[in-house]
Amino acid sequence: MIEGKLPPLNALRAFEATARHLSVKNAAAELCVTPGAVSQMLKTLELHLGTKLFHRINRGILLTEAGQNYLPPIRNAFRQVAEATQRVATAADTTLTVSVTPFFAAAWLVPRLKRFQDDHQDIDLRVLTSSALADFSRDGVDVAIRHGLGRYPGLHSYRVLVVEIVPVAAPSLVDERGRQASAADLIHWPHIHDAERKGWHLWFQTQGVENIPVPRGPSFDDSGLLLKAVLSGQGAGLLPAAMIETELNEGRLVRLADTVLLDEFAYYLVYPGSSHVQPKIAAFRSWILKETAY
Repeated sequence: MIEGKLPPLNALRAFEATARHLSVKNAAAELCVTPGAVSQMLKTLELHLGTKLFHRINRGILLTEAGQNYLPPIRNAFRQVAEATQRVATAADTTLTVSVTPFFAAAWLVPRLKRFQDDHQDIDLRVLTSSALADFSRDGVDVAIRHGLGRYPGLHSYRVLVVEIVPVAAPSLVDERGRQASAADLIHWPHIHDAERKGWHLWFQTQGVENIPVPRGPSFDDSGLLLKAVLSGQGAGLLPAAMIETELNEGRLVRLADTVLLDEFAYYLVYPGSSHVQPKIAAFRSWILKETAY
């Protein structure tokens, strides 16, 4: 072996894939080459190193002691290359993709975006409206803003805004059920729920109601759909007061109780922990937390 000369990169890839699968056939499928090509690359690598890396046995292969010792640093090298590539690509990407619920985008985010752009002219914002939790590994989304309890396993979550919530129902449901005398009376009404089915439970707790039943009824991950279900008389719902001002003024919805602030039930900024140090995400996080400070 010539001192300082690196083995062929393709041979190293073939070695790592074969060692991971302990199968030439599966490694070939992953690398999109033929099993014969993988075998040839492994032979080239073994000749380069001057030692055997695999034991060939009936219907399979096993790593030799040399192969077992060689695998960890090769795997680590590929990981470091992937991470370095991601860092360089991220640093070069000046577009910040924000996934946000339609209501939050229209009522809060869009009217304030100019302030962010004025402070960060090197970042181009791309706003996508959606209510489903973003798949950060596939959707190309950098950060998301969602309404709920902020419990998103594996993700960083920051509470950014608590909004006034009001229980409402369609006039037809109020006529059917009659005016409630107390908050406890609403337990027996049909309910429309948020995706996590926690809103009504939290609301009853703030009203001092005990023996809260298990949530029943349809749930929606979009406030707009929840509103439509309430308007159609399917049940009472908890909605942001600012979102339903028109419907209340026009008599299409009836307020069932005063507005309340449910501290846990809020809008949260969410993104993967691995993205925490990205400058564009740190800039957006700092800006939105400052804008919503209370």
